[in-house]
Order: sequence, then structure tokens, then C-alpha cells
Amino acid sequence: MKVNYEGCAICDSTWGNVWEEVEGQRLFFCCSLCTVQFRGLVDRIKADTGWTHIDDLKIAGDRTGRTCRAQSNASEAEFRFAFNSEGKLRRFARASPEPAKS
Repeated sequence: MKVNYEGCAICDSTWGNVWEEVEGQRLFFCCSLCTVQFRGLVDRIKADTGWTHIDDLKIAGDRTGRTCRAQSNASEAEFRFAFNSEGKLRRFARASPEPAKS
């Protein structure tokens, strides 16, 4: 999976030293909370779209609310989301029309 950040896979912070395998790829996270958030986001996107994998995930925003654009093969979808203090999704909505299942 390709992510748009050079730091933490969800917030782009460069402090910390947490490495976790997600979707078969070893990714850097600044903390365990970001790991929980990222895994939850990936799982929710796959459940919402029916995709078996995500090829590319671009995330923008901050702790008050984020958007992302996910791609799997030729399908693409955009979402708006926010997390609670435990790293669970508290808000998640599609921001683009539903893509074809891949």
C-alpha cells in the first residue's frame, strides 16, 4: 500500500518509533494510537467498498477531521472521518460516489 506521508502513516509526525505491518507492508507510526487509527480506517474503507486491498491511500487534515482518497485497482473513493480519543472512528462518511467493486 502506498501512503502519501514520509513520517507517520496517518499524521506525518516524525517523532516516535513504532513499526507495524499493515496490508503486508511495514509502515512507520509515531505512536500506538496512530497504529490503531490507521488499521481501523483501512478496515472500514475495505468494508465500505468491498475491496480486498487498498493500493494507495492519501490522507489530509488533522485531529479535528480528515479526508482521504483510497484507490484499489482502477476504483477510487473519498471519505471524511474523525477519531475519538481511543483511536476508534467516531465519524466516517463517503465524500464521493460509490465506486465499482474490485
